[in-house]
Amino acid sequence: MEQDQIMGAGMGLKKKSEHQDRGTGPVFEESRISTQVKLAGLWAAVMFMYIYVDIIGFYGPGVIEGILVGKVGVFEFTQTFMLLSVMLMTIPALMVYLSLALPAKANRYANIGLGAIYIFIAFGTAVGEIQAHYIFGSAVEVVLLSQIVWFAWKWPRVPRHIAAMS
Repeated sequence: MEQDQIMGAGMGLKKKSEHQDRGTGPVFEESRISTQVKLAGLWAAVMFMYIYVDIIGFYGPGVIEGILVGKVGVFEFTQTFMLLSVMLMTIPALMVYLSLALPAKANRYANIGLGAIYIFIAFGTAVGEIQAHYIFGSAVEVVLLSQIVWFAWKWPRVPRHIAAMS
């Protein structure tokens, strides 16, 4: 059994614990999810949070009326405002794809850098906010973005000769 633990440790398999040895029936399979897939999933979750927080915000008193006259909070709907808003949300949307497509080194740097920037954006947009749904949504966004930075920071490394084979 100890030899199995040592052999499996380097192949992404989990070591056996006391709890796994107790039963005799089948157990759930646990697959190793690649870092790229984790990052893409987290960016998608961040995007859903952005969307849902904004949609729920439409139900606030006076919000729709403000939109109809071209205002969102203290901002006016100008071409510049709308362009900047789309540009701000384009980066997380692209990161869903880029987390799967970029080479590992560029992927790691992009996720650490952009994840950190968007953490600051999440904090910045929540400053002075009093609506509970917005504060909660921002907190969830910060947690998800922190996970992005963490997974990218802890990106697994392999020996160079193994990486060259893939």
